[in-house]
Amino acid sequence: MNHRNRLITWGKLTAMVTLPIVLFLLPKTFFDQGPTLCIFTLITGINCPGCGTTRACMRLIHFDFQGAWDYNKMSFLLFPALAFLYARFFVLNFKRLIQQHKT
Repeated sequence: MNHRNRLITWGKLTAMVTLPIVLFLLPKTFFDQGPTLCIFTLITGINCPGCGTTRACMRLIHFDFQGAWDYNKMSFLLFPALAFLYARFFVLNFKRLIQQHKT
Protein backbone atom coordinates (compact mmCIF):
# COMPACT_ATOMS: atom_id res chain seq x y z
CA MET A 1 0.00 0.00 0.00
CA ASN A 2 1.09 3.51 -0.58
CA HIS A 3 2.05 6.07 2.03
CA ARG A 4 -1.25 7.96 1.71
CA ASN A 5 -3.35 4.89 2.56
CA ARG A 6 -1.10 4.14 5.51
CA LEU A 7 -1.59 7.68 6.85
CA ILE A 8 -5.37 7.41 6.41
CA THR A 9 -5.40 4.13 8.35
CA TRP A 10 -3.28 5.67 11.12
CA GLY A 11 -5.68 8.61 11.24
CA LYS A 12 -8.69 6.29 11.57
CA LEU A 13 -7.05 4.33 14.37
CA THR A 14 -6.01 7.48 16.21
CA ALA A 15 -9.55 8.89 15.98
CA MET A 16 -11.02 5.59 17.14
CA VAL A 17 -8.81 5.54 20.23
CA THR A 18 -9.41 9.23 20.97
CA LEU A 19 -13.22 9.24 20.66
CA PRO A 20 -14.02 6.89 23.57
CA ILE A 21 -11.53 8.72 25.79
CA VAL A 22 -13.12 12.08 24.98
CA LEU A 23 -16.64 10.72 25.59
CA PHE A 24 -15.52 9.32 28.94
CA LEU A 25 -13.89 12.60 29.95
CA LEU A 26 -16.97 14.66 29.04
CA PRO A 27 -19.57 14.89 31.81
CA LYS A 28 -22.38 12.38 31.47
CA THR A 29 -24.84 15.28 31.19
CA PHE A 30 -23.04 16.78 28.18
CA PHE A 31 -25.82 15.89 25.70
CA ASP A 32 -28.72 16.60 28.06
CA GLN A 33 -29.23 20.23 27.00
CA GLY A 34 -30.38 21.64 23.70
CA PRO A 35 -33.19 21.03 21.27
CA THR A 36 -34.02 17.58 19.99
CA LEU A 37 -32.62 16.55 16.62
CA CYS A 38 -35.16 13.74 16.15
CA ILE A 39 -37.22 14.48 13.04
CA PHE A 40 -40.05 12.19 14.22
CA THR A 41 -40.33 14.08 17.51
CA LEU A 42 -40.09 17.46 15.79
CA ILE A 43 -42.97 16.57 13.44
CA THR A 44 -45.24 14.63 15.80
CA GLY A 45 -44.28 15.88 19.25
CA ILE A 46 -44.04 12.22 20.36
CA ASN A 47 -40.79 10.53 21.36
CA CYS A 48 -39.72 7.79 18.97
CA PRO A 49 -38.25 4.47 20.21
CA GLY A 50 -34.75 5.83 19.63
CA CYS A 51 -35.21 9.04 21.60
CA GLY A 52 -32.78 9.27 24.50
CA THR A 53 -30.35 6.77 23.02
CA THR A 54 -27.41 9.18 22.87
CA ARG A 55 -27.97 10.29 26.46
CA ALA A 56 -28.46 6.68 27.57
CA CYS A 57 -25.23 5.58 25.88
CA MET A 58 -23.39 8.47 27.55
CA ARG A 59 -24.73 7.18 30.87
CA LEU A 60 -23.52 3.66 30.06
CA ILE A 61 -20.06 4.98 29.20
CA HIS A 62 -20.02 6.51 32.71
CA PHE A 63 -21.47 3.34 34.32
CA ASP A 64 -24.69 5.14 35.30
CA PHE A 65 -26.98 2.18 34.58
CA GLN A 66 -30.07 3.64 36.23
CA GLY A 67 -29.73 6.87 34.24
CA ALA A 68 -29.34 4.89 31.02
CA TRP A 69 -32.42 2.81 31.89
CA ASP A 70 -34.42 5.97 32.52
CA TYR A 71 -33.46 7.52 29.16
CA ASN A 72 -33.86 4.49 26.90
CA LYS A 73 -34.15 0.85 27.91
CA MET A 74 -33.12 -0.32 24.44
CA SER A 75 -29.66 1.17 25.00
CA PHE A 76 -28.76 -1.96 26.97
CA LEU A 77 -29.05 -3.90 23.70
CA LEU A 78 -27.83 -1.20 21.35
CA PHE A 79 -24.70 -0.07 23.21
CA PRO A 80 -23.02 -3.51 23.40
CA ALA A 81 -23.82 -4.11 19.73
CA LEU A 82 -22.31 -0.75 18.75
CA ALA A 83 -19.28 -1.36 20.97
CA PHE A 84 -18.75 -4.74 19.29
CA LEU A 85 -18.96 -3.24 15.80
CA TYR A 86 -16.65 -0.39 16.84
CA ALA A 87 -14.07 -2.85 18.19
CA ARG A 88 -14.38 -5.05 15.10
CA PHE A 89 -13.80 -2.07 12.80
CA PHE A 90 -10.78 -1.06 14.90
CA VAL A 91 -9.26 -4.56 14.74
CA LEU A 92 -9.79 -4.79 10.97
CA ASN A 93 -8.06 -1.43 10.45
CA PHE A 94 -5.25 -2.41 12.80
CA LYS A 95 -4.72 -5.66 10.87
CA ARG A 96 -4.70 -3.67 7.63
CA LEU A 97 -2.02 -1.40 9.06
CA ILE A 98 0.09 -4.38 10.10
CA GLN A 99 -0.24 -5.89 6.63
CA GLN A 100 0.71 -2.56 5.05
CA HIS A 101 3.76 -2.39 7.26
CA LYS A 102 4.89 -5.87 6.22
CA THR A 103 4.76 -4.99 2.51
